[in-house]
Amino acid sequence: MIKNNRNIVLNKMMAEIETHRKELLAQNAIDAQEYKGNDQSMYDRLLINNKKIDAMIDSLKKVIQHEDPTMKTISSFEHQNGLIIQNKTVPFGTILIIYESRPDVTVEATAIALKSGNKILLKGGKEARRSNLLLHQCWVNALTQAGMETQTVRYLDYSREQMQQYLENPDTKIDLMIPRGGEKLIAYVKSIAQCPVLVSGRGNNFLYVSQHSDWEVARNLIIQSKISKISACNALDKVLIDQNMHNAFYEEIRDLLTEEGVEIIENPSEDNWYEEFLAMKIVLTKVDGVKSAINLINQYSGGHSATIVTTYIEEAQYFMEKVDCAAVYHNASTRFTDGGQFGLGAEMAISTEKLHHRGPLGLEQLVTNKWFVYGNGQVR
Repeated sequence: MIKNNRNIVLNKMMAEIETHRKELLAQNAIDAQEYKGNDQSMYDRLLINNKKIDAMIDSLKKVIQHEDPTMKTISSFEHQNGLIIQNKTVPFGTILIIYESRPDVTVEATAIALKSGNKILLKGGKEARRSNLLLHQCWVNALTQAGMETQTVRYLDYSREQMQQYLENPDTKIDLMIPRGGEKLIAYVKSIAQCPVLVSGRGNNFLYVSQHSDWEVARNLIIQSKISKISACNALDKVLIDQNMHNAFYEEIRDLLTEEGVEIIENPSEDNWYEEFLAMKIVLTKVDGVKSAINLINQYSGGHSATIVTTYIEEAQYFMEKVDCAAVYHNASTRFTDGGQFGLGAEMAISTEKLHHRGPLGLEQLVTNKWFVYGNGQVR
């Protein structure tokens, strides 16, 4: 896609969403009505209201404002024989993203794919089919109005069986796959992929309360990080309280969570430790200091986010350096692990892998590199 046309498409998409606002709400209402599952978090992510539509439009505005990430010079070297050797950023090519429930992904993921010069294949969940098909049509309209190839954005309206067949024998070269779903989906995609796979894995986020913490700060972080949005992958799942904290604090937290309707697990099983709840459920337990907390987090977390509550800077720094997560926090909620909150404008996913990137994937992370070598007849 020509650089100058990328923002034109995004501007056209903003107008398309606004034009189809009522229709989008109506189609989403049918999706919600037809949803037969019992997964409350999936249902919550499925729903669209005017506030969410405004957020879609706002994410497009922010992406437009960001600098184009392609053809940036990473390094430049002049060889002794006169060759000019430059390393520059270039698009991946074609990105396939598989995701459940959230129609806003159809907007955000496509926006940053297009702005970074990529093509994108979208495979949304069947529960949001009507909403996603309408949003895809909006993209087709925007591309057409900008004079761009509509196949730049494709929606794979396939059943599970059809999608498996497609993954095994795609009709186009795929340069990057991003599965956003359960561990079975991720394992399957990894097993058949013939290109790099960037995993947007489970959350299972931890908060450790040091004996040196501020009670009020800790109390507010625990409650809000748990209840503000249980369907979010950055919601809090595990609370570890230093055993040297006064027992009154532990009891207060237990009572407050119970009052909010949160189911408390005080003697977690091995499965509990690994589980991302996405529900009004939390593990609350005591640990023997910061090292024990770090060991538990590194053993059981999904590599997403973890936070420490402490007034000791040195303790916080030690925790943040030793915890093996994409985002580590000091006296702040894990709920901030999000592309928009991190200043990326929008996100494709939140990577829990270490290659090629960890955490929220924005524009800068949807490019790879290429060597450009300029000569005048040099041979070796």
